[in-house]
Amino acid sequence: MADEQLNPIFEIIRIYNKDISLETPNSPRVFREEWKPESKIDLDVKNEEVDTEHHVYDITLRITVTTKTADDKVAFLCEVNQSALVHIENFSEQQLAHALNATVPGILFPYVRENISSLVTKAGFPPFVLQPLNFDAIYMQRQQAQAAQSAKPETAGEESK
Repeated sequence: MADEQLNPIFEIIRIYNKDISLETPNSPRVFREEWKPESKIDLDVKNEEVDTEHHVYDITLRITVTTKTADDKVAFLCEVNQSALVHIENFSEQQLAHALNATVPGILFPYVRENISSLVTKAGFPPFVLQPLNFDAIYMQRQQAQAAQSAKPETAGEESK
């Protein structure tokens, strides 16, 4: 068992598109307007252990880009759910959480970025390129936010005594 602790396994079995969508609800009118878009980017990571015996996880990085025109009309809404089946074994709980929520999403990001860029361009819009993201920093921020949220009820309860 000590040998297993020394030999962590991290193997990407498959990377695949789980769901891709593009909506351009105001086309073709939006193409006649001055192009000064504002984009909102939403990001989410979900993971599930799909084979407990073999420690296989399905991790999905979802990025949604909503771009609106200057007069607040949706030019396009693009969502990509990029997934990976990954064999992860002999990791500590902390290492596993980091791999599922930071390492694998970082591996998936270039696929999401390319899919979004390609879809938006093929829809007739100017190129849209997502800036690189630091998934380690995003994971740490979410951990800190969860810790702060967990601490809130205790603090509030103590203050009311």
